[in-house]
Amino acid sequence: MNLPMSPLRRRHCFLVLGFVVFVPFCFFVLFSVPDVSSEQFLIQRIAELQVKLQYLDSMYRTRQEDLRRLTEHIDLISFAPSGGENTTTFLMGSTGPDLRPEVKQLIKNMSGMAAAQGLNPPVSLRMPSSYHFLPHLLDDPSSLRLAYLLSKGRTGVSVVLGVPTVKREKQSYLMDTLQNLIDGMTIEEANDSLIVVFIAETDIEYILQVAKEIEFRFPTYVEAGLIEVVSPSSSYYPDFDKLRLTLGDSPERVRWRSKQNLDFAYLMSYAQPKGTFYVQLEDDILAKPQYITEMKNFAIEKTSKKEAWFVLDFCQLGFIGKMFKSAELPWLITFFQMFYNDKPVDWLLDHLLYTKVCNYEKNNDVCKREKAKKWIHYKPSLFQHIGTHSSLKGKVQKLKDKQFGKVPLFFPHSNPEAEITSGIKHYKQYTLRRAYLGETFFWGLLPQPGDQLVFKFNSPILIKSYLIKSGNAEHPSDKFYNTTIEVLPLDMPSTPSLTLASNMTNDGFVIIGKFDSAGVAKGAVDGSLGRIQALRLHVHSDSENWAILSEIHIQDELASR
Repeated sequence: MNLPMSPLRRRHCFLVLGFVVFVPFCFFVLFSVPDVSSEQFLIQRIAELQVKLQYLDSMYRTRQEDLRRLTEHIDLISFAPSGGENTTTFLMGSTGPDLRPEVKQLIKNMSGMAAAQGLNPPVSLRMPSSYHFLPHLLDDPSSLRLAYLLSKGRTGVSVVLGVPTVKREKQSYLMDTLQNLIDGMTIEEANDSLIVVFIAETDIEYILQVAKEIEFRFPTYVEAGLIEVVSPSSSYYPDFDKLRLTLGDSPERVRWRSKQNLDFAYLMSYAQPKGTFYVQLEDDILAKPQYITEMKNFAIEKTSKKEAWFVLDFCQLGFIGKMFKSAELPWLITFFQMFYNDKPVDWLLDHLLYTKVCNYEKNNDVCKREKAKKWIHYKPSLFQHIGTHSSLKGKVQKLKDKQFGKVPLFFPHSNPEAEITSGIKHYKQYTLRRAYLGETFFWGLLPQPGDQLVFKFNSPILIKSYLIKSGNAEHPSDKFYNTTIEVLPLDMPSTPSLTLASNMTNDGFVIIGKFDSAGVAKGAVDGSLGRIQALRLHVHSDSENWAILSEIHIQDELASR
């Protein structure tokens, strides 16, 4: 009869299969290269496949672990004592007579056990696991189950972006960060990436609120599988009031950084089987365009040069923009679990590298050089920190990565000549007129209900389209909220439609649009309105933030020709 292969034979066949697929591919690429100058391309493709193979091998090991657990259960069935057999006999490997011989042989073959009596008894060595470092996980069977999951099941991508987020006391930057990450991707990059938003909270109402907002703001990307949302069970976390106080920090700070370490471990564990590379981000960052390709190419380049890197650093701040091979994430996950109560996450990363490469018998300069081979910095930085309010209550951090360079804070356009008036007081030189002329952005103090920003054209114009953006890279939350876009026609149609009539204001303006949740207002003007005398922004509610207009573009009929 044909018996199943042992785990050792299965692993051997897996690696042989990988070799059989890998080598012909190399020859295919080699002979499909148009000229000898493309040798570098071949080297990079081979390096990419090597990293991919390492990732697939780690996934195979995970399946092996699952099989081993199943095998242990099978062993208990196969070697269960029957009748009057005592425990000692059972431990020495006696088989019960309740199974047919061929079934016993099948089970033994599946588990890789010897056929002889007394060899390989069904007693396995217990190695330390997460439960040894986080024993509270044993208190609830659902401690490692997801409390919430929004996913289309995307796997096998090149880059997984981990974005943890928590409820902030002041303001949230999450939606602006997601918008920026998506805007910075090409179609090809978006199809080969995954953004995992980890809501590190246990308040289910808040979790559902954030998840619904993500679905509302990014329906296309959620449906396509680019964005996933996960949240942990409340029993995943220990009793933070019982933590040891370390580093002389206050209980609040120890609780904050300990939870953060556990959050990173959870997020990495979820993301690890999803893609080849994992990049740790935060929910208040800004990314440069095509950052995915830049990171991937840099990783492949280092691999092709046989540089055994552990972390590629695309931002000089904290734990932002750190890329790891997904196959090597278990090193970090276990380290974070072991020392989550002791030190901050970026310190733990540094200590892990120190443990791997540094020699006590050599001086510190040698250690730095060895660490630099494993922790490689990319310049200029691809990510910038934009948040000012930390997730730690009361902490204000204005950290900026100087290597990121300057980002545009406004986008100039040539607009029709107009008289400008503003009901919102401007800050310093950031006037509405200068913003309209494309010289800077408008920055106004707290908008109030009834405030109006009016552009009265010198000559009535036919408006084809308008685009008005609020907020900018450094102040993404300084947007216009609950604000409508209204126009004043030169001549109102004699018999306006019901829709037009319902959108008219008491002073003759027609509401044609409003700012969305991203702080953007754009659209076209109904041609039936004819020439327009003025366009205005009309605020309808209080704002907790100042307001910025970073782009004003009113395109008339003449400009569009």
